[in-house]
Amino acid sequence: MTAVRVLLLLAGLWLGWYGLSLLLDLSTPDLLSVAVWFTGGILLHDAVFAPLCAAVGIAARRILPRAWWAAGACGAVCTVALVLIAAPVLRRGHAMPDNPTVLDRDYMAGFIVAVVIVWALVVLAEIIRRRIDKGTPR
Repeated sequence: MTAVRVLLLLAGLWLGWYGLSLLLDLSTPDLLSVAVWFTGGILLHDAVFAPLCAAVGIAARRILPRAWWAAGACGAVCTVALVLIAAPVLRRGHAMPDNPTVLDRDYMAGFIVAVVIVWALVVLAEIIRRRIDKGTPR
């Protein structure tokens, strides 16, 4: 186990050094842009996203029955991941008219279908869990 930790530490140090060397090759305006985006991302996460997630989680625990908490949390996490993945391309279909192969799909429809599938799976998982619980003697 110690050897694995040492290898992971060495890999982490090497990756950190590699990333730092790539950053040092950037111009000063690009470095400032990286710093602004990095700082902004952390602040946005810690000041907005994390408290919002905590509030939604607390509200969901008060609203949803206890049996739905785990499945609901899985569905919420998957939905947030889909939103974060889809956000850059939603409403930007055919954004580059000179290259019709870029953003050439109906991303909003795909996003809605994906979210519906996620929540259908949440409901299906809960139905299966209830049937298993009914069949299990206590």
